[in-house]
Amino acid sequence: MSRRDGLRPDLALVADQIFDGSRVLDLGCGEGILLDHLIRTRGCRGTGVEIDPDAVLAAIRRGVPVIDRDIDVALADLADDSYDTVVLSRVLQTMLRPESVLQHMARVAERMIVSVPNFGYYPNRLRLLGGRMPISKEIPYAWYNSPNLRFTTLTDLEDLFDHLGLVIDRRFTYTQSGRRLRMSGRAPNLLAGAAVYVLRPAGRVR
Repeated sequence: MSRRDGLRPDLALVADQIFDGSRVLDLGCGEGILLDHLIRTRGCRGTGVEIDPDAVLAAIRRGVPVIDRDIDVALADLADDSYDTVVLSRVLQTMLRPESVLQHMARVAERMIVSVPNFGYYPNRLRLLGGRMPISKEIPYAWYNSPNLRFTTLTDLEDLFDHLGLVIDRRFTYTQSGRRLRMSGRAPNLLAGAAVYVLRPAGRVR
């Protein structure tokens, strides 16, 4: 994955999946870097949702519209089909109710982009076998200060997508160094440090 416009590699990949001129909702937008890029270079209209006050201020300074609310509450207040694409980048594992968040995302947009760390990555498994909780580039926290509340493998996550009637249009898997993995099936569940999914509710056409 290449870097562009100051985007970290996974955000550059996310940006590549968004059509020019789209209405974009970025959940857990942080300092608004992705939306700033999409608005300035791709003609998109965007709104971020962020609860960290310092990040909200940084996004506003960039000129990015931000809703300063918890993601669960903000989603419940949005009308159906309010956006073309909704992004949830490296945030799902921090949600108290990830199932509900995904259901609301499918309601407010016809396309969903979700990126997650893979807790099934083989070094994480080896660290657990050694009696320690995983710490890695994708999971850079100790057990006592981690914001992560949900620990999922790619296989478990894809089972949840299927349960919720979400169709995987594209799946990108990559190593912790950012190298794309050109493989399918279950192998990335062991070898991928993280993944980006492009989803749509069943019944929606691409």
